[in-house]
Amino acid sequence: MDFVIKQKIKLGISACNFGAKFRYNRVGWDRVEGLGRERDEYAWTPVCPEVLAGLGVPRPPVKLSGGNGDDLWAGKAKMKNRLGRDVSEAVKIASLASMEALERAGVDAFLFMEGSPTCGVYRTTLKDKRLGKPPGVFGALLLKQRIFLIPVIDLESPWKWWDHSRRMHAFIWLKKLEIASKKDIYEAWHALKFICQEIDRRLADEVGRALASLPGKLAASDIEAWRDKVLELLRRPSTLRRIQAVMVKHYAHYRRTFGLKAPDLQAPSGMLGKAAFVAELVRMERKAADQAYLFVGRPVLYKPGR
Repeated sequence: MDFVIKQKIKLGISACNFGAKFRYNRVGWDRVEGLGRERDEYAWTPVCPEVLAGLGVPRPPVKLSGGNGDDLWAGKAKMKNRLGRDVSEAVKIASLASMEALERAGVDAFLFMEGSPTCGVYRTTLKDKRLGKPPGVFGALLLKQRIFLIPVIDLESPWKWWDHSRRMHAFIWLKKLEIASKKDIYEAWHALKFICQEIDRRLADEVGRALASLPGKLAASDIEAWRDKVLELLRRPSTLRRIQAVMVKHYAHYRRTFGLKAPDLQAPSGMLGKAAFVAELVRMERKAADQAYLFVGRPVLYKPGR
């Protein structure tokens, strides 16, 4: 089984983080620029449902009233701007159009603006200590798709981006993997179970038990039900503390594997130290792949076809 993605990964992104000054207060960021040369490994599709809804830039900020994004789609909540204008229908139409654009582009992951009542997934207020009413209107659609989800602010953290990247590659690889038999599933799970255990050991064990209980002759529904469980596990949010512990463990393992000294390690402090640590870890991951050494920390890599 080939644990490599050869086609350039297609990513969607909230346009206000792709250099467009599309936020309600005419602010925008180019957070992709911080990836350096790595950004060219992806094809990008920026969207902004609020601008597409015709709300304009600048515009009065909006918020969910009476529930979350799911409730709005069910007709139980509304989205209103600061002036009290109901913009629910316009944002719904624009969110559907944005999703259609992502589907036409064939995106497999989306970097969303957390804190937005439209694009937010796990938080719909920009005040970090308040969750708001998640998910947002567009975020509710994203959660229902087989799309890997990343808070776009995490591009600014070398640690979090390393974790998102490795899980995203595993997610996309499994999503597109042809599975015809129980043997195929076992081989896929052999590659992915350790990264899943690092995310949530209890849920990973449940997935393993579900695999063991599958019938010998699989129906397509059996395969897709199991695949969905693993995909949902791979995109579960993690914590910085957990990510740091995993990174240090993998870093030490690689150094021992390649015959380098691996003293007791601690997570480096400061952005420069963290970036250098991640860069060396990624180099060792690529070296392991070149030597056909499957290491569980990053079981799937992107290698463009020639």
